[in-house]
Amino acid sequence: MMEQAWRDAAFLHWAVPAERVAHLMPPGVRPDVHPASNLTYVALVPFRMVGAGLGPRTIGPAVPWAGTFLETNVRLYSVDDTGRRGIVFLTLECSRLVVVAGARAAFGLPYRWSSMAFGRRADPSGQRVAYALRGRGRRSGVHQRLELSLGAQLPPADADDDEGLARGLTARWGLHQRHVGRTWYVPNEHGPWPLRSARVEAFEDSLLADMGFPDLAAREPDSVLFSSGVVTRFGLPGDARRPRRG
Repeated sequence: MMEQAWRDAAFLHWAVPAERVAHLMPPGVRPDVHPASNLTYVALVPFRMVGAGLGPRTIGPAVPWAGTFLETNVRLYSVDDTGRRGIVFLTLECSRLVVVAGARAAFGLPYRWSSMAFGRRADPSGQRVAYALRGRGRRSGVHQRLELSLGAQLPPADADDDEGLARGLTARWGLHQRHVGRTWYVPNEHGPWPLRSARVEAFEDSLLADMGFPDLAAREPDSVLFSSGVVTRFGLPGDARRPRRG
């Protein structure tokens, strides 16, 4: 259905009890908990969207201008009654108003318009990346500033640290979304994220509070990762209550 590249992605995760987010799940979906801790996670993920377009590149080209933009999402981790694991988005902040309008109209995704910036620099201590966000219109008080220092590349075997936490939080193969009275599952596929360790050097945020988590920005994340990115393909949506054939 759609192919896009996710580049320069940061993953900040905070562990929370499942009951804290259960009410935010669509019908037929529950929080996915990590087996070692019995906790679930709230994630903040800023990245660059590059070359989004309909179908694989062999069929349809990327959408000029509108297919490349900055995005920051706040998301939860979900599992439906058929056992499919996915993501529930609380917000998808986006720097392209046309994308916001189109995604909300077509599939009810919670896209919202924000001014955003991304930068990369090197200093004597190593490589750093920075993200910034400010809501537009009546949401001008919503803001975020994040700076990370990047660490070593995680070998594939080491990306399963903490009983598979790193891979479990980044290797998600679909999303759950409530739209027109039904809960949908939209599958996606991509290769393993090339992950690096990262450390938060600066963080100012009101987006998490705007999503109902006022305490998290003041709390050190339980996991901080960075990836240069992957190419992903989304398939056609289906009823989350029905297992997919094949």
